Amino acid sequence: MPFLGQDWRSPGWSWMKTEDGWKRCEFYCDDFERNNNIDLHLLNIDDRDTYTSEDCVLSSNKRIKEQFNNTARSQYYYREKWICVQKESTRERHGYCTLGEAFNRLDFSSAIQDIRRFNYVVRLLQLIAKSQLTSLSGAAQRNYFNILETIVGKVLEDQYNPRLIRELLHDLSSTLCILIREVGKSVLVGNIDTWICRLETILSWQQQLMDLQMNPQLGDGLTLCDLPMHMQSNILYRFSDAWDIINLGQATPTLHVLSEDRHLWKELCKYHFTEKMFRKHLILTENGHVDWKLMFFTLQKYYPKREQYGDTLHFCRHCSVLFWKDCQLALLFKDSGHPCTANDPGSCLMPVSPQHFIDLFRF
Repeated sequence: MPFLGQDWRSPGWSWMKTEDGWKRCEFYCDDFERNNNIDLHLLNIDDRDTYTSEDCVLSSNKRIKEQFNNTARSQYYYREKWICVQKESTRERHGYCTLGEAFNRLDFSSAIQDIRRFNYVVRLLQLIAKSQLTSLSGAAQRNYFNILETIVGKVLEDQYNPRLIRELLHDLSSTLCILIREVGKSVLVGNIDTWICRLETILSWQQQLMDLQMNPQLGDGLTLCDLPMHMQSNILYRFSDAWDIINLGQATPTLHVLSEDRHLWKELCKYHFTEKMFRKHLILTENGHVDWKLMFFTLQKYYPKREQYGDTLHFCRHCSVLFWKDCQLALLFKDSGHPCTANDPGSCLMPVSPQHFIDLFRF
């Protein structure tokens, strides 16, 4: 049975039995040849004999250390994209898994480059900024701000969903102001001046997003306004965010009329809330009809909205492993995304919402 914890046995490596005991097989010579562009076949026999395996090991270790130092700001410390959620000590691993460890191990830097996972990662960063920022380790906090810097740069370049990032920066700046002014450095890892510089950087990002001008994409093809009215209405019915409907309704007079449709807001209320919630906060107009638009903004003050993401983290109930699932690998190679030991890995998977992700590490 493969061990999921990171221990001295190093699961996944190849081992070879020698007279001195078991030793791990490491092919440093192949890495040296690939990375340094040295063709060993062009060397004579004497040269190959003088270049021993110990030299390969020392050269490879030095190269790995240099690569690690050059990428210290990034979070690519591990190749795996999964982590075992350990809540107690076992024979294979002492201690338990923390939120900071999971934040470092899971590949969030690559996830924000995927449009399906972008909103999921931003929502997770927002929840951490509200209540769990001080529970992160020093390395995880640095990784948090590095990922945030990448997100802001992506939004400024691609102009993708700036409103969501403004909300994230607003919550983060509010939290940092409280921690710096009222609590102080007792709960913050690192120098207090570092956190003041981070707060100033966040305020600068907020100003850049406020000054962001959306560049219209000019072309010879059809635009949204050229579509028939029923197709424009169908597009509005696909939105799950109320502010997206309102913002799109400000584009043209036709879209404004479609965005004020009572049936549209009724379907949006049914998507996010239940009928029992409707009865407690029923709002009627002067004509006796239900004001569904006003009801939606009233209900969201009392109840959480239904969250929708293109892709999420998954949790294996059999292995207690949290991981990103690659759909393409799952279809081509039947890869579950982690070393699962279940007979039917697909039946053990469970999508994890951002709030559920944080709840997994509350012991």
